[in-house]
Amino acid sequence: MVHEITVILNRAAKGDPSAADQLLPLVYKELRKLASAKMARESAAQTLQATALVHEAWIRLGADAQPEWENRAHFFAAAAEAMRRILIDAARRRHANRHGGGLQRVDVDESAVEIAAPCADDELLAVNEALENLAAHDARKAELVKLRYFAGLTIEQAAGALGVSVPTAKRDWTYSRAWLFQNIKQGRKG
Repeated sequence: MVHEITVILNRAAKGDPSAADQLLPLVYKELRKLASAKMARESAAQTLQATALVHEAWIRLGADAQPEWENRAHFFAAAAEAMRRILIDAARRRHANRHGGGLQRVDVDESAVEIAAPCADDELLAVNEALENLAAHDARKAELVKLRYFAGLTIEQAAGALGVSVPTAKRDWTYSRAWLFQNIKQGRKG
């Protein structure tokens, strides 16, 4: 399957109009699985569904007019970045003042709802800001975080996508998590 995706990506890059039609069915299942894993970790306030996330990511990736992808890893890294941006944009919209400034909607009949529950959007936005800082510090480690946190790839899958060994990816993941934690902690103090 990996070889087939790479071949179709190469055909799309060369202008084959039927390549995009063949690409979507091959990558859709994998993108849907990644989106489902990511959406399972989102807050209840997140109204975007995994299918909608995949469709929006596909559109942002070029839909039927696919750009030139180097390989399968390049495609899935771009898909992870597209999903990240979609989720961040959605979180920012929910926090916009014109949309209630981060206030959560509560059904009056649901008296058991804890109104002061922390919003996962705050976490998502804090991680995104720290991730942008990490990207300026070390772009490869930031890409690893995007693949793991936003696309839901395993450490082995992310290592393959980045073209690094699994031990290197594990070291980078450990470093990145600590770096991001410290950066978020400092950001909340200021």
